Amino acid sequence: MSVVYIPEFRLGKVLATSFTATLTERCGEPVERIPVPSRLVDWLAVYGLAVDSCTESQLNHARELRESIHAAATAVAKQAPLPAPAIQVINDCSTHGQASPVLTPEGSWGWRLSSGSVEDALSVVAADAISIIAGERSGKIALCASPTCRAAFFDTSRGRTRRWCEMNTCGNREKKERFLANKRKSSSPAP
Repeated sequence: MSVVYIPEFRLGKVLATSFTATLTERCGEPVERIPVPSRLVDWLAVYGLAVDSCTESQLNHARELRESIHAAATAVAKQAPLPAPAIQVINDCSTHGQASPVLTPEGSWGWRLSSGSVEDALSVVAADAISIIAGERSGKIALCASPTCRAAFFDTSRGRTRRWCEMNTCGNREKKERFLANKRKSSSPAP
């Protein structure tokens, strides 16, 4: 019996860019973190968007939204025009679901999905994407400096100068590569 490896989620504080991080290493060997419908259900639950089930068709629709958000965020980061097909997908997802913000007894908030469907959950993800792409939140969309990653992320650091989508993955890997390159350079014999 073979064991199928399913990579862990990369979880961030911004829903929309965390959703785009369900596909990583976009310019290297891509890593799909929601390869099957049940993994999308798991990812949505982590963000308080519990759904009853997910079909292969809904997973494909979610991936289309993910790629549309990534395309629009990449355009913003590069100060390029937003791609019309991506805008259409994001807007359609935002308007086709029904979800409402609700208060908890502890004073925090979450989402109530009207039908508990994937479409309801994706409408929340799309609305979050709209808010960051439109510049409604304090922060800046940037692209990871890793040449194999190039993930879009929402930089809320004080100076808005963050270079990596995640320091503990891409940042550490890039720093390690530079260190090893410098070590090789300093240990090679002089001509």
